[in-house]
Amino acid sequence: MVSDYNGYDYKKIFWEDADREYEDQADRMAIRKLLPKRMEKFADIGGGYGRLANEYLKRARKVYLFDYSKTELKQAKDIYGDKIETKAGDIYKLPFKDNELDGLMMVRVTHHLDHLEKALDELYRVLKPGGVAVIEVANKRTLPKMARFITRKSKENPFSKEPANYKEICETGFYNYHPKYVEELFEKVGFKREKVLSVSNFRSKTLKKVFKTNNLVKMENTAQKVLAPIRFAPSIYYKLRKPEK
Repeated sequence: MVSDYNGYDYKKIFWEDADREYEDQADRMAIRKLLPKRMEKFADIGGGYGRLANEYLKRARKVYLFDYSKTELKQAKDIYGDKIETKAGDIYKLPFKDNELDGLMMVRVTHHLDHLEKALDELYRVLKPGGVAVIEVANKRTLPKMARFITRKSKENPFSKEPANYKEICETGFYNYHPKYVEELFEKVGFKREKVLSVSNFRSKTLKKVFKTNNLVKMENTAQKVLAPIRFAPSIYYKLRKPEK
């Protein structure tokens, strides 16, 4: 595993104690737009403590929450009880059968993956033909990263398709991906791209102070679709489908 959250209170430290209400609402907004309304079996891959569970619990008859961290899965059980079934394990060897799931999502996970294609192969394997995968990708081609590169404040080239590994953020690896790179990977693995959203478009401490969270969320709602073609946001959301045989 690139990142191990066992023993770390991700829920409290990263979300509750930090000013990330806007990011949370932006994620939820995208998920509501992309996930199917009705599914039999659904899995939240790398879903941690189930932060986003309320966005899919009513959409699926059976819900699995998969994560490497048993600490987070215990928190999820404490919160949701029998509404979810937790599964711990390795994302490169998912504990699901071939073609088992009608739908899945993976949010805020790709930046931890040193073998993204291998993880995508697993997602494709466990998804039924005709099933939907909603995948969020950490984008390397954002406006701030472009500005830092152009002004020589960063050596990481946001215009190249090669994945970026920001070890100054996390010494074990913190990966960002060029949209063209991941879209080519999706095609290589076999997924068909159906929809793209630009998410967390206004992720900025300055903007939060000036506009306040509620106003940014309203702006976000429109921006997610309008800005999707240029792929400049920190998070790019994809709705993908596994083709029918």
